[in-house]
Amino acid sequence: MATCGHDFDASPFFRPIQIRGLRLNNRFVMPGMQRGWCEDGYPPPRLAEYYAERARGGVQLILSESTAVDHPSATRTWKYGRLTGKTVDGWARCAEAVHVAGGHFFMQLFHEGALRAEAGDDPWSAHPTLSPSGLMSAAAPSGRAATAVDLEEIRDSFVRSARLAKQSGADGLEIHACHGYLLDQFLWGEINIRDDGYGGPKIENRVRFPADIVSAIRAEVGPAFVLSFRFSQWKLTNYEARVVHNPAELETMLRILREAGADMFHASVRRFWIPEWPNSDLGLAGWTKRLGGLPVVAVGSVGLEVDALETFSGKERPQGDPRQAIERNLTELLRRFNNDEFDLVAIGRSSIADPDWVTKLREHRIDLIKSFDIADLGDIAQEAAAAGTRAS
Repeated sequence: MATCGHDFDASPFFRPIQIRGLRLNNRFVMPGMQRGWCEDGYPPPRLAEYYAERARGGVQLILSESTAVDHPSATRTWKYGRLTGKTVDGWARCAEAVHVAGGHFFMQLFHEGALRAEAGDDPWSAHPTLSPSGLMSAAAPSGRAATAVDLEEIRDSFVRSARLAKQSGADGLEIHACHGYLLDQFLWGEINIRDDGYGGPKIENRVRFPADIVSAIRAEVGPAFVLSFRFSQWKLTNYEARVVHNPAELETMLRILREAGADMFHASVRRFWIPEWPNSDLGLAGWTKRLGGLPVVAVGSVGLEVDALETFSGKERPQGDPRQAIERNLTELLRRFNNDEFDLVAIGRSSIADPDWVTKLREHRIDLIKSFDIADLGDIAQEAAAAGTRAS
């Protein structure tokens, strides 16, 4: 087994990459992760410093936590970020802090759809929960199906928030279409049973609304602003769910999104090393790179022994030296990277635990990396576990 001490060659991860006008000096990304620090959607100064600390620690691209778009149905969670005219100055502070620290900053925009909380005394209580077909899962109704007018309004809310993201000084944005939230609900055939051309058995219909949003955002922000599209197979309500069932469906989905204006894909899985389909070693990121024609971000338990969902369920780390597990994990990551299966690597909980994770890897100080512990998540960990791991 290769070792991750002084003999481990991490240099491939530290080659620059150009995506439109964005130049990154290494391949590491901090993905969007809820911290639960916002107040009525407004990011506090400590969130800006949190992002900046990871940029100083070597992460080149920082993504904001999932931030609700400017629509009353987007979220009812007080502690989640929102991107509106009332909060844009707080997000501008985050972007500036990351830039001063030597990094680049994307806003991540999302809408909860059927996963939106039904109870609460927030100002948006009167607005119904909206989703493609009024379903959270095949057996769980939630809210109501969005009308054609609702879809236009939600699309326009993404555009308004994208305009504000650009105004804030962000270098780009990521459209959140994963883990069972609204845009992912459109992609998921099990619960998107619309018959108006935006749902049903064909992936080219189910991807239509997310692609409409990508296209509308591209028209608003112009050709230079970088757009990432994050998607997944698994959902918070069903870990075995599938948006696409074979490479042909994946290729169709990616082509439509690329033609709509996406610049990069972020393929979210629980474990980056698991093959997506039989008779191939490629994970979802590898298939996306092969079929999508754009740069790809890989994510999923990088540098970790236990994946995110197992963490929230209380599974303990395996016994033994955690450095050996990190060595195995990073050796496999490097093998796949060198095989051109992806272009960028997202480190989530590892970067929460140790803001200097990237620098320690570059300087061959793997033995000094702090291992992740669920306590690093603070209050959000308990909330996520109680809500079925909704902190994504």
